[in-house]
Amino acid sequence: MSECPHLAEMPRPEPEPLADTCPECLADGTHPVQLRLCLSCGHVGCCDSSAGRHATGHFSSTGHPVMRTFEPGESWRWCFVDGSIV
Repeated sequence: MSECPHLAEMPRPEPEPLADTCPECLADGTHPVQLRLCLSCGHVGCCDSSAGRHATGHFSSTGHPVMRTFEPGESWRWCFVDGSIV
């Protein structure tokens, strides 16, 4: 793991999740493989193994740099800008 300047800029405490699952997958009628939580705004999106890649799409459209896993028992975070676990 590495530290990045984007992580220090995230709101504390982290935002509440805006949904229990990926709303884009629900709208598309697809199944999210794994969920990710945007640490800037609380958007919940699916991972890149899902058909829609909605967490990455959220980063692309908003520029929100850091997300964390939204899977039970996991706690890692990913910075899209730095391309690393933080």
